[in-house]
Amino acid sequence: ESPKGVMLVGMPGCGKSLAAKATASLFGLPLLKMDMGSLMGKYVGESEGNMRRAIQVAEAVSPCVLWVDEVEKAFVGTRGQSGGSEVSSRMFGYFLTWMQEKTKQVFVVATANDISALPPELLRKGRFDEIFYINFPTLSERAEIFKVHLQKRKKLSNSLQLNRLAQETDGFSGADIESVVKEAIEMAFVDDEADLTTTLL
Repeated sequence: ESPKGVMLVGMPGCGKSLAAKATASLFGLPLLKMDMGSLMGKYVGESEGNMRRAIQVAEAVSPCVLWVDEVEKAFVGTRGQSGGSEVSSRMFGYFLTWMQEKTKQVFVVATANDISALPPELLRKGRFDEIFYINFPTLSERAEIFKVHLQKRKKLSNSLQLNRLAQETDGFSGADIESVVKEAIEMAFVDDEADLTTTLL
């Protein structure tokens, strides 16, 4: 049987969205992003119709990778916590049934920051093949992330102490490290410094 998909859970900025894009690239398949916010309509039945059309598009394009970003925000109110719970519940039910019974090769990559906000029926086996937790990067991973972003901006040099930078950024996400590199380059530019230094970073 073709795989159904994976759920990626973790802190913001740790690479969940990047993993979804990399999955499509690895499989050599088109990547479709389902934006739940844009599916919501103001008329009765419009939201459910939009959900059906979005899934029909994904099945028409199959085989493909369907990326559902921040899935916990998409189905807020499915337990009756908000005024829009009835619409959310119907959309959620349709999505669950499709996940369980789909026959087309649509590989779903769902990302979530807060798994506790997700209904348990979404997480049970049969909907997703695996659930992965993406943690903050380790020491060696932080050094590699610095290297990637410095290379991308043509600022990587042998004088930069990547291990020292990695040690100084314990608890930083990948997005935080990218921000550090960008800000340091801006500071060097403003101060008319030709080279980026470890101290400045």
